[in-house]
Parts: sequence; structure tokens; C-alpha cells
Amino acid sequence: MTPTRRIPLDPLTDEVLQLAADALRAGELIAFPTETVYGLGANALDPAAVAKIFAAKGRPATNPLIVHVADESQVGQVVAAWPDEARKLAAEFWPGPLTVVVPKALNVPDAVTAGGLTVAVRCPALASARAIIAAAGVPVAAPSANRSGELSPTTADHVLKSLAGKVHLVFDGGPCAGGLESTVVALTSFQPRLLRPGPITVAQLEAVLGPIDATPPKLTADAPMPGPGMLPKHYAPRTPLECAESEPEWLFLIDLYETAGLKVGRARFDGDPARVMATLYAELHALDDAGHDRLIALLPPPTDETRAIRDRLARASLD
Repeated sequence: MTPTRRIPLDPLTDEVLQLAADALRAGELIAFPTETVYGLGANALDPAAVAKIFAAKGRPATNPLIVHVADESQVGQVVAAWPDEARKLAAEFWPGPLTVVVPKALNVPDAVTAGGLTVAVRCPALASARAIIAAAGVPVAAPSANRSGELSPTTADHVLKSLAGKVHLVFDGGPCAGGLESTVVALTSFQPRLLRPGPITVAQLEAVLGPIDATPPKLTADAPMPGPGMLPKHYAPRTPLECAESEPEWLFLIDLYETAGLKVGRARFDGDPARVMATLYAELHALDDAGHDRLIALLPPPTDETRAIRDRLARASLD
């Protein structure tokens, strides 16, 4: 592959949109920002293009992708059914950081769904992301633009650090405002089920749909995962990460490792949940690049608003 080109999205000109659309329609990979994290995009209806996503990321074939659409009218290209629950959620939270899992259309490549019978769909809030999808005229499969299992990217620099030479174009729209991946909810059984916590809380979902099953699904080895982002070890820095539930434990661990002669990076994630989500990955990227021997993170208290933060840090710290 030729060297990755970096294209600024400010200003968002017709020429820039045409460049992105042409690349997607030609089966190339592009990275582009959303309000959550940067996505690694390909034409979701092109099996060869989708295969490039898995190759670039080193992503397990059992881990499905999220398909991004420009608006709700485009979901008909990828779903077999769009139930009333999905319409209600889209009316309340789209465009935005919510992914819904519904039965897939027959034309969706098996690789997109990990061979499963459902597809994950989202309409991103960031206007430039929707404009790129609309210009291409095709739904865009786009997991986070990083090597599988590594920290998610919230800047173009993060993308290039992980995938330079593996992606055709990186569209630089600056830091992502939200900073944490979308909430994923499955609408494929009697009761809606939370598959991945995110910026949209369980309480917000239940205000629209009624009771939500928020118990983590059990995964079966080598079987398609019911949704994206469910790998036990995921979102992880290269530096070993350990989490503490309280400030005394956090300070104890820092002292323990520093007394042993290790260089310790420290992070507190116990502040305002929205601010923590917006900066979590950027802070972990900075700590990971600083040459520490170990990272110690202070977790926020367990609440509905902090569920996603705790989920990401738990997966990132798994041995």
C-alpha cells in the first residue's frame, strides 16, 4: 500500500467529500472521526473491502462490525427488519452514540456480522461523518481505527500511530468530542439487552423502551459475538494497567510499585463522567507514550453514568 495520506476536514469541501466517497466506492480503507472515536471505514456491502478492515486491524473474525449510516432512511440497505423499538431509539438518540443490533439483510457480507444473523447499525452525530457516508452512497462498516485490542483513537495522530501504511486516507477532524465508543443494545429477543455500555445510559434506554437486560452476555469460544466491543481483553494500552476502587488503594499501589523502583503513570477517572469519557483514551495514550513501567488508574464509583468508563478500564486492565 502507498503511504497513508492525511486530509484535513476543516474546511469540509466538496473536493474532500468526493475524495472520501471515491475511496470508499473503490474498496479502499479510510479513517474518519465520529463524535465517539475515529472509525476505520469501508463499504459495508463490499466483502473484499470489509476483509481489509480485519487484515489491517488484526481483528478476530468472530468480532462483528458496526455499520454506519447517514440517516435512518439508509438502514433498509442493511437490515431485514426495523422494529418499533429501533424506530423509538432512533427518534430519541440518532444521530448519536447508540448502536442497535437487529436482523441483518441478506446482502450484508458475513464478515460484517461475524457470520451471525444480526447487524449492528449506528448513525453518528458528527456532521462530517454523516456527510462522508452520504457522499459515498453506501453504508460504511467502521470499527475503531486501531490495531485490535489496543487503545481506541480519538485523534488522527492516534490513528497514524497504530495504522500508518495500512489505511489509504486519514481524515483529520481534530479530537473526538465524546471520546468513548457507542452504547450497543440488541433488539433481537423478548427483552432489549445491553451488549456494550456507552454514553447512552441504561436509564436513558429504559425511559424509551422499558426494562433493559443489562447483565453481560456469556460468550462462546469461536462463536460469533452478539455485538462489537465485547472481547474480554480490549481497549488496552501497551503498558500494564492496574485499577483501584478507592483513593487509599490507588495511593498504596503507586507507592508499592515506586518503592520497587518502577516508573508509575497515575490517572484519576473519578470526576464528572462526561468529562472522563471525553478524555479517557487521550489520557491513556499520553501515559502509554511516556515510558512508564506500569499505569495505575483510580476507578469512578459504580453508577449507571460510569458503567461505560468502568467497562473500558476493566477490559484494558485484564491480564
